[in-house]
Amino acid sequence: MPSHEKTRPWSRVGDWLASPANQTDALQMLKAVVAAMAAWALARFVFGLEQSFLAPWVALLTVHATVHRTFRRGFQMVLAVGTGILVSLVVVVLFESTVWSFGLGVLVGLVLGRFRWWRDEGMTVATTVLFVMTTGYDLSDQRAIDLLPDRLFDTVIGVVVAMLINLVVFPPLNDSSAQRQIDDADERLGQLLQDMAVQMNRSWNSQEEEDWIERTRSVQRDIDHAWSLVRHAREAGWWNPRRRLHPGDEIHSYPEVLRRLEEGVAQTQSIARQVRDSSREAHDWDPRFRDRYIELLDRTGRGVADPDVDVAPLRRDVRQLADDLSDEDLSGRYWPLYGALIANLQAIIEVVDDVATARPVRT
Repeated sequence: MPSHEKTRPWSRVGDWLASPANQTDALQMLKAVVAAMAAWALARFVFGLEQSFLAPWVALLTVHATVHRTFRRGFQMVLAVGTGILVSLVVVVLFESTVWSFGLGVLVGLVLGRFRWWRDEGMTVATTVLFVMTTGYDLSDQRAIDLLPDRLFDTVIGVVVAMLINLVVFPPLNDSSAQRQIDDADERLGQLLQDMAVQMNRSWNSQEEEDWIERTRSVQRDIDHAWSLVRHAREAGWWNPRRRLHPGDEIHSYPEVLRRLEEGVAQTQSIARQVRDSSREAHDWDPRFRDRYIELLDRTGRGVADPDVDVAPLRRDVRQLADDLSDEDLSGRYWPLYGALIANLQAIIEVVDDVATARPVRT
């Protein structure tokens, strides 16, 4: 077997690990495991709590992707588990421990979980009722009732351990994931413009025109995903001690970059739609416009894919094209189309300029 085939799986592993999003995900899984182990060890061996299953379970659920969310959900978890324990106690004291009382307790937990006080931890109320009522305790027994505070203490241990681990052990900032997604959308938009130029330089068909429009929608979906990553990266910086060491001021410029990229997608889609709508006549465009416009479209695509490119020559050449054509004896039939396409291209060039000056690209 050739050596390159042997290394291919390792290469895929390396590519997976090179992704900032995958690195964060892997680190979060490791931190969740460590938090569960530490919480269980504290509850079982340090404090000697009986059936200390709540501590690792709560720790596992509380280690979220950001420090802020871990603290917020941690407090909600304590409230939800405490409510579940209280529901278990009340139901069994009133109706004893039966199948019907078990069902009633779970139902009450589900109903309470719909209230806004528990927010994302609503299901935890019902789950706690289920755990407490099925762990072998007869809640009608006074000793079992006396042990219920231990269940709440288990919960507090799990929450505190999860908070400390997520606060101390490489709390994620996620700036690189957001930047990577923005760069990918940026490159895909630039590549689309270049491909459009190549295809317009020869005979093209209606399917290619539809593909252009579909690709603009795909790039827009990438931008929508980038928005979610930027919001997540902002949240990751709240209460995060790493933010002081890595201020990451560029994260504040990302929303403006995304807004400009959305404008670039809209202008590119406009070009694609206008070419599609005039496809039967596009091959009759005046060569004095057609050849120069396609060449400028290709250069603009390269500028979008690499915003470090100086756009001043592009801006000058597009204006020169409009000036030259205004002095030519061209068919008035096509002037509205030519003018619209030139305006679209000018808008995309401004996007390139704004994106290049708004942030460091591919650092």
